[in-house]
Amino acid sequence: MKKWLRHDSWRHIIAISICLFALFPLYLVVISSFASSGSLQLTSFIPREISFKNYQLLFNNPTIPYLSWVQNSLVIAGSVAVLSVIIGSASAFAFSRLKFKGRKQGIQLLLLVQMFPAILAISAVYVIMERVYSFAPSIGLGTRAGLLLVYLGGAMGVNIWLLKGFVDSIPAELDEAAKIDGASEVQTFWLIFVPLAAPVLAVVSLLSFIGTFNEFILARLFLVDMESRTVAVGLQQFIGGQYSQNWGPFAAGSILASIPIVIIFLSLQKYIVSGLTAGSVKG
Repeated sequence: MKKWLRHDSWRHIIAISICLFALFPLYLVVISSFASSGSLQLTSFIPREISFKNYQLLFNNPTIPYLSWVQNSLVIAGSVAVLSVIIGSASAFAFSRLKFKGRKQGIQLLLLVQMFPAILAISAVYVIMERVYSFAPSIGLGTRAGLLLVYLGGAMGVNIWLLKGFVDSIPAELDEAAKIDGASEVQTFWLIFVPLAAPVLAVVSLLSFIGTFNEFILARLFLVDMESRTVAVGLQQFIGGQYSQNWGPFAAGSILASIPIVIIFLSLQKYIVSGLTAGSVKG
């Protein structure tokens, strides 16, 4: 016991302190969601009352379409995750395996574009989508489809580079063996690359979903109508006012909105862990 206290106790103390420091904001949000005062200025860190007033406000107030916000976020984030994986994996396979003119310049251009902060393109994207709305209102400014196109355009560079690095690590002998058996490039992609790349595809889809679900700036800029807003933009109205900040509903809505992300993460966790284990065994 003395030996453990002298040599190992400090490690446990540091680990517990870091965990408490990381979990404290989450705990504060949870107890604030059950507080009826609607403020973060709590008199005690141990809740003395449990009130569901904030949760009832989200679902019973007709001026707060919370379910519509969550639905919009799930549809947009899910569409971005699926489409980014499909387009990104096909593009990465093409840049890694296919021979065509301009391949090197194209992948370098994608890297160059990603060097500039996305905030620099907001004004240009806004003007472009405003012009698009004039002849294609269904995919222009103020629509979920238009916001989806903007998200896809901004995420393609990172996803393609991430997936291309994984494709490069797949032995080219597998492609050659497939060609000998008469497989086309499309069959090689679906039958060889996609099964082997399932772990990294799960990572890309998870990161795309979380990043899009939590995104605020572009969603706030493009979605003006109350019913079409995402949950991040919708909840901001509770704390956006200078003199009327209601943190209770904001905390309650944030907790409920985090449930889909947790479910998706736990669902894909086994694929991520199995992929890392398989990669270490293959060496």
